[in-house]
Amino acid sequence: MTIDERIEILTVNIESLHSSASELHATAQSHERQIEALTSQSSAIMTQTQQDAENIRGLVRIAEIHERRLSHIEGQDQA
Repeated sequence: MTIDERIEILTVNIESLHSSASELHATAQSHERQIEALTSQSSAIMTQTQQDAENIRGLVRIAEIHERRLSHIEGQDQA
């Protein structure tokens, strides 16, 4: 095998490696964007879940107040 043939083979190998590295870089960037999107969606879901929990606690307090009022009214009717 001559020097020129070896250089040609090395050149092909280097070009192939460069192509593979470029594809891997593009894939990594795509995955990074997907992870960022999922992270922001997760954050929005957590914020909404916290708001829902606060609203539920408020509704529970209202229900408890109404229950006490009804119990009080029923207690007066029985007396």
